[in-house]
Amino acid sequence: MTGQALNVAANAVSTNQVAGQLYEFLQSPTKLLLSATSSAAGINCTLLVGGVAIVNDQPISQANRFPVLPDDIVTGLKRAVGRIVLTFRNTTAGALTVNWAVDVG
Repeated sequence: MTGQALNVAANAVSTNQVAGQLYEFLQSPTKLLLSATSSAAGINCTLLVGGVAIVNDQPISQANRFPVLPDDIVTGLKRAVGRIVLTFRNTTAGALTVNWAVDVG
């Protein structure tokens, strides 16, 4: 699952980026890898899996490109189960762009 050119408004939080995706709900233990980059400093990431905060409002890379492995890995899980909720928060006064990828399998 990927998202490109997600625009996060100034001082705002994005919606759940995996809502409606095929693997939004993981029914059995599954490997999960999150990578993300932003167009500039000031984007924080939150990842919930099964209602548990795996990443809680942590800054991501400001590489301004699609995420490259292993450079832009935010986190990885070996046995993720439940609903995935992925949001981004902009801490700056201007709109920023986020590119993200969630690899499931």
